[in-house]
Amino acid sequence: MKIPTTLKHKPVIVCENYENVDGKYAYNSDAKGISLGLAQWNDRGKLDISAKVWRHTGGKWSRQSEELPLHRVIDLAIMVCQAKLHFQEAYRYEKLYDPENPVIERVGLQGDAMTISICDNNEKIDEDIKLFNQALSDDGELVGERLRTLSRMLKEMGY
Repeated sequence: MKIPTTLKHKPVIVCENYENVDGKYAYNSDAKGISLGLAQWNDRGKLDISAKVWRHTGGKWSRQSEELPLHRVIDLAIMVCQAKLHFQEAYRYEKLYDPENPVIERVGLQGDAMTISICDNNEKIDEDIKLFNQALSDDGELVGERLRTLSRMLKEMGY
């Protein structure tokens, strides 16, 4: 299925068979494609690149398609890595985190830091964190393959 090129997001680099590789949803995903392109929020004379996940309902392109600036895509990848690191050692905590210090990490970015922490104002955090840990474990092979690929590419790029 071809990604639309007549909408506000202007795709430049595309993966039009994303539904075949969308993790555990592969071959049964509404995310039909992903793209890097010119952001829909571009103002005249100002260009930003964004990533977009293209969802299709079976009948039409969905308004639930998501567009993200590239730095947010990378910030999400950083959060995934920090979550994986946290849960490798989380068994040490009775509740899988320290309620006295829910901060997992502060990652320095542009002169400040992105604080990554457990959402302790979630009234069901004790239950939800166990479910999150289980899902992260269940998807370990899937996520691990992608992280190894990302690591290899980052090394090739000199990072």
